[in-house]
Amino acid sequence: MIICKLADETQRIVKESTKDGQKSGFIPTMGALHDGHISLIQKSIQAGNFTSCSIFVNPTQFNNPADFAKYPSTLSSDIDKLEEAGCDLLFLPSQNEIYPPDFKPPHYKLGYLESVFEGKYRPGHFQGVCMVVDRLLKIMQPTLLYLGQKDYQQCMVISKMVSDLGIKTEIAICPTLRENSGLAMSSRNMRLTADQKTKAPLISTELLRLKKNIREGNVDSILEESIKTLDKAGFKVDYFSVANAANLQPVTNWDGQSKIVGLAAAFLGEIRLIDNMLLN
Repeated sequence: MIICKLADETQRIVKESTKDGQKSGFIPTMGALHDGHISLIQKSIQAGNFTSCSIFVNPTQFNNPADFAKYPSTLSSDIDKLEEAGCDLLFLPSQNEIYPPDFKPPHYKLGYLESVFEGKYRPGHFQGVCMVVDRLLKIMQPTLLYLGQKDYQQCMVISKMVSDLGIKTEIAICPTLRENSGLAMSSRNMRLTADQKTKAPLISTELLRLKKNIREGNVDSILEESIKTLDKAGFKVDYFSVANAANLQPVTNWDGQSKIVGLAAAFLGEIRLIDNMLLN
């Protein structure tokens, strides 16, 4: 596996490696890699792509400086995992490579998507996400961008940005990988205590209960029951909601037909966990 720290060199290697028409796949990460990340690498490799991964903990998407400071770093292990998976190239940029001194932060027109759920509870977060993904796509210029469905709203935001900016990269959204307990895989899981790790799967348990029991009509009572269950277990719930799967408009009265998604975010101690599940 090639490891590059400079944007120009990385771009040159990707272009040289794909000059004979091979497609390129790209997986952006913030490191602390887990099997969910590696599954994206494997999907790209299986598709026959020249496969690149980036590791960059992006400061512009953290609205909580303490969260940024405590984000787990496991670079040596990450490199081992990528090499074992067969990744072709790792882009390992400094902050100045992504945001050089003359960089002027653009504003992305995300509309409604920026005002609900993660956008509501993490103001500015999606501007930062778009900023770094835009920069990385300009450097890597991949044929395909692989994203995990765990970050459902983020996938929608990035898809909108790519469409609005006319970026030619195709987006491949892949299913959420889960621990045996049902807990959605996340780098932040590394920060959970043993006790917290036994409680954390309750989020996915409640999403499964929602999926099993949701019926046409008002959904407020079933959501309130899940929130009470999570509260009782020691979670501090930001949201546990149902939304239209295509546009994230909240659903309180379901018509029984439209595609819907359950979305959850809650703190367990100081660790914020998110999850989602398509309900029909």
